[in-house]
Amino acid sequence: MSERQWGTVREDYSENGDAWNFFTHDHARSRAYRWGEDGIAGISDDRQHLCFSLALWNGKDAILKERLFGLTNNQGNHGEDVKEYYFYLDSTPSHSYMKYLYKYPQAAYPYSDLERVNAQRSRNEMEYELLDTGIFNEDRYFDVFIEYAKQGPEDILIKISAANRGPEAAELYLLPTLWFRNDWSAWIADSNRAATKPILSQIKSKKGVSALMANHSKLGEFIFSCEGDVQLLFTENETNHVKLFPGTKNESPYVKDGINDYVIHGAQQAVNPKNQGTKAAALYQLMIGAGETSEVRLRLTKKSEEVKTAPFGKDFQSVFADRLREADAFYASVTPNSANVDEANVMRQALSGMLWSKQFFFFDGDNWLDEHNSNPLHSGYHNARNSEWYHMLNMDIISMPDKWEYPWYAAWDLAFHTLPLSIVDPDFAKNQMELMLRGLYLHPNGQMPAYEWNFSDVNPPVHAWATLFLHRSEMTLRGEADVNFLRSTFNKLLINFTWWVNRKDRFGKNVFEGGFLGLDNIGIFDRSAPLPTGGNLEQADGTAWMALFSQNMLDLASELAVHDSSYDEMIVKFAQHFLFIARAMNKPGNDGMWDEEDGFYYDLLRLPDGSAVRLKVRSLVGLLPLCATSIVEKVQRDRIPEAMATIREFERRMPELLETIHATGEGKFGVNERGILALVNEDRLRKILEKMLDENEFLGPHGIRSISKFHQEHPYVLHVDGQQFRVDYLPAESDTGMFGGNSNWRGPVWMPINIMLVRALQQYYLYYGDKFQVECPTGSGNMMNLFEVSKEISHRLISTYTRGANGKRPVYGGTEKFQNDPNWRDLILFYEYYHGDNGAGLGASHQTGWSGVVAKLIQTFGQVDAEQLLKGGIKTTFKKDKKETGKKKRTVKKITEEII
Repeated sequence: MSERQWGTVREDYSENGDAWNFFTHDHARSRAYRWGEDGIAGISDDRQHLCFSLALWNGKDAILKERLFGLTNNQGNHGEDVKEYYFYLDSTPSHSYMKYLYKYPQAAYPYSDLERVNAQRSRNEMEYELLDTGIFNEDRYFDVFIEYAKQGPEDILIKISAANRGPEAAELYLLPTLWFRNDWSAWIADSNRAATKPILSQIKSKKGVSALMANHSKLGEFIFSCEGDVQLLFTENETNHVKLFPGTKNESPYVKDGINDYVIHGAQQAVNPKNQGTKAAALYQLMIGAGETSEVRLRLTKKSEEVKTAPFGKDFQSVFADRLREADAFYASVTPNSANVDEANVMRQALSGMLWSKQFFFFDGDNWLDEHNSNPLHSGYHNARNSEWYHMLNMDIISMPDKWEYPWYAAWDLAFHTLPLSIVDPDFAKNQMELMLRGLYLHPNGQMPAYEWNFSDVNPPVHAWATLFLHRSEMTLRGEADVNFLRSTFNKLLINFTWWVNRKDRFGKNVFEGGFLGLDNIGIFDRSAPLPTGGNLEQADGTAWMALFSQNMLDLASELAVHDSSYDEMIVKFAQHFLFIARAMNKPGNDGMWDEEDGFYYDLLRLPDGSAVRLKVRSLVGLLPLCATSIVEKVQRDRIPEAMATIREFERRMPELLETIHATGEGKFGVNERGILALVNEDRLRKILEKMLDENEFLGPHGIRSISKFHQEHPYVLHVDGQQFRVDYLPAESDTGMFGGNSNWRGPVWMPINIMLVRALQQYYLYYGDKFQVECPTGSGNMMNLFEVSKEISHRLISTYTRGANGKRPVYGGTEKFQNDPNWRDLILFYEYYHGDNGAGLGASHQTGWSGVVAKLIQTFGQVDAEQLLKGGIKTTFKKDKKETGKKKRTVKKITEEII
């Protein structure tokens, strides 16, 4: 389940679109959600009808700890931020075994202190964290482990272990909680309202067990068994209107915060004496000695006589042992033998975090817009957030970037999620890629939804690249292509490509815009807003992304053409697109993106009078053209002779299209007769790499920085009508509120773009082999081939999480608790981005999503060396078209002659 449903756009029904303040953390315990649920270590069925999570109380807090607390975007000095410590320790792809850790302080949680101190701090100061409050001093906290083990798909064993790390005995209340998502209340639209209200009710059970029955019209009957003769508390998952909205009435005398009021305030009337409702909790009151651990055992299972009579029999512990043994065996099978224990731990927690971040996401666009009076299909509507997305109906399990900070899908994040997910669950990874292209997501005009804050924002078009990656992974794993998957995704990506060409190439010049394109504050202007100068931006990153999109579509079409020759035309189409885009991007002269003197690509500001100014910010924007690089193996060319012949004739007639791209073709093939499609030619490649591998520019100790350190001493400044616009090198947090101020692309290391750069270097290596070498780092005198450079960058990225020679993990910077305490130091958090100079984690702290790609780096460089890569190249097995069996193949040369 999500770790935060409050403060989301889906739950926002305010007039001004202020999601953070409309539905607050303080409201969440008393107010029923409309579109989803949240909880600590929570799980649910795949439509989130029935939910389970853990609530806790230390006897001192003013409220039950039912959900994680954090600051809103306005409260934090760097935007929203969760202020809790929790860790995804383990999970198998089937969720047959899962383990989660929550660190719960024994003193009253400092809610107001965190709000007050962070409010006093400026954007130039560090955030005030929970550890800074002193609440973990003397280790006065509980380590609460929540484990799940499946006996079967609908038989879930649950074990909660609470360890007192403090010097004295301490009291702890554990409240394992079961409830139904509210889909029955009168305020829910008819189209989404349940026909019957579900019910939880206490049932008779054997001595030493307390149990309740969950009855739902779609799920059937489930039994929730709790070991021990414990009190079961019942209320309704319905809003306490009387408390939150004076003058209104409650639907029932028992409301969502009833259990909270019973435990905290002793309000006997707050829970249902008939022991029934739609929300229930078992109340365990424990006194745990110093250094001791107490255990609670539970079981949630489909109704059966066996479980009803012996839910905690001898098999309970053996099931946990079996599932853990299977999890160990599974991770051993996907972890390279060369990985050391520390790397294996990082890889396992990264992949487990990916699996824990799967969440049911529910959004009915037509219904939601109706409720906001902003549905264009109905008269009297007013335009509001996401008004043009009324076609959407999202009811799926989706991989989230961060279930607290970003508990909603983000399209380009999701593409990167599929890389590590392909290691553990390639079918789910493919499903995620298909989701964004389904008719209930993809806009009828072809645009892919960005994220719920604004579905119409534009994200980089990386889904074709991810689709190709998944295809090649599956070929290696299973030995054959999933042609239906390829065909379906290609055809819908074609619609999306057309949207890009029609909407983001303003003047039909093959030069693309797109706004911020996921890089938030990287530009000197807000690239998604009207420019203060007038005119428009010709974006180096947008154009490079489209060049890569063209290459990926060409590759996908060539795979499909093996099975269906009609895709030959698509191969030619996308080869032409690439050549046209490359020609436009590499345009020589003062009004082109390439600056010959600097040896770098820049965004081009096209002014209203038609003149152009290069915005000379050395950033990832200028490195991204490297990523538009793809190898074409000889076997690939040989399998599509008609298409290759057409392309060669096209190039013969328009030779100027080849002048600025990387040389390729007859007489210019690389190692093993490999061709290459690349925006950046050899001369420009050397110039860009000189900067990228310079430790005083882009190459940081833990990866490639988002902006060159050159700008630390040489900020880029532009004056427009008396107003100054400025870009400095900021290795940590942003100093502005642009895009909410909760991210920073002006210096930190971002994992996804680093992955793209590593891939590009390997593509170049496949072409050049050992004959192309550069200094790495620049000025060191240490010469490397491009595989070695890619490995060096990957090593720096991986070392962010692993212990260095000093025994410390760079990701935790100067936080001594994480560096030295044996109960903390091997717990790994995967942050949104990382300090450009020391690797400390920044931004969202549980963004396993795209930072989880470190698992793919560990696996890749643990299995493949330079020699193997150069020899094997792109491993692709093509299924032979039966229609061609026995036919004599026409050569490319023969077909070319026929065309001429």
